[in-house]
Amino acid sequence: MDNLLHEPTTLAAIGAVAIVLVLLLYFMLRKQSSLPSDVSPEPGVGTAPVAAHPPRQSALGAGLQKTRSSGFIARLGGLVGRKVIDEQLLVELEEVLFTSDIGARTADRLLRRVKERLARKELGSGAAVLQALKDEARAIFVATAEKSTPLDLARVGERGKPFVLLVIGVNGAGKTTTIGKLGAKWRDAGKRVLFAAGDTFRAAAAEQLAVWSERAGADLVRGKEGADPSAVIFDGIRRGIADGHDVVIADTAGRLQTKTELMQELEKVRRVIKKAMPDAPHETLLVLDATNGQNAISQATLFKEAVQVTGIVLTKLDGTAKGGVILGICEELGVPVRFVGVGEQVDDLRAFDPDEFVSALFDDAIEEAGRTS
Repeated sequence: MDNLLHEPTTLAAIGAVAIVLVLLLYFMLRKQSSLPSDVSPEPGVGTAPVAAHPPRQSALGAGLQKTRSSGFIARLGGLVGRKVIDEQLLVELEEVLFTSDIGARTADRLLRRVKERLARKELGSGAAVLQALKDEARAIFVATAEKSTPLDLARVGERGKPFVLLVIGVNGAGKTTTIGKLGAKWRDAGKRVLFAAGDTFRAAAAEQLAVWSERAGADLVRGKEGADPSAVIFDGIRRGIADGHDVVIADTAGRLQTKTELMQELEKVRRVIKKAMPDAPHETLLVLDATNGQNAISQATLFKEAVQVTGIVLTKLDGTAKGGVILGICEELGVPVRFVGVGEQVDDLRAFDPDEFVSALFDDAIEEAGRTS
């Protein structure tokens, strides 16, 4: 036996067998590890297979799932699924729109548009009615965007950078997290970013922003708890100018217990920012929680009375069936939506795209109505 083991032919054969066994083991393990992604979910669990509707299985499409399945879009889909488009349908359509979270002004605009096209005999099916609503929703977003200045970090005044971004909103809406995610995005794009922890009234706010600054690779200016928020933001901007940062993002307090005090504080913050950099802030983002529905529209109106809001960030879209509120915000305030949040990861804060949004919101319902009409 020992002699056989030293024979070249025998050694070659043993080596070949060993290679075959290793390859078999590799492919068996690979197949086993891929099984979970190939197994279809049980009925009623998870989302439809990606192959069924590829364009709408994005993070935004998944984030709007609750609005499509149980929000006003679901109610509209159930309504227009009938084969007869008549006056009774208009009565019920009016009820659905005015009891949804899009706001009365937006509901009236959408209803008028449908009535006009019905009068011209342009809408002969439920799918056509939904398409008309989709077109009008897109028109709201586009008109609002066309009246506003794009969020461009290169848009700074005579004194040059940094681009100063002021972030406002009530506590709990997601201000600090939004700042962190924006900082991470711009840092990944090669920008030098600095956070100014202007929410000095909430102890956890500065700590949370400090965690995000480390995660995002951003610098941080903070003061002691209870310090003057305006002074902290002033120091942040001055440091941003001195050190050559590209972006300074300033957090603010979001207390609504005393409306007058909060609004006066925000007005003071803006005055002090202009002392640090006369043409700043270059953008004022209002962060709103989508789960608040029409209350988010009320909050937006309140903040716009105190400061010049130039853009909206709508967070937590993935956790609510009230995603239609975004239409009401644009229509009521005439302020564009800059970003939408559909999850916890940095990439889940997405730049708002009107076409992507209305497609993710309406297209499934339109297709379903087309199949039933």
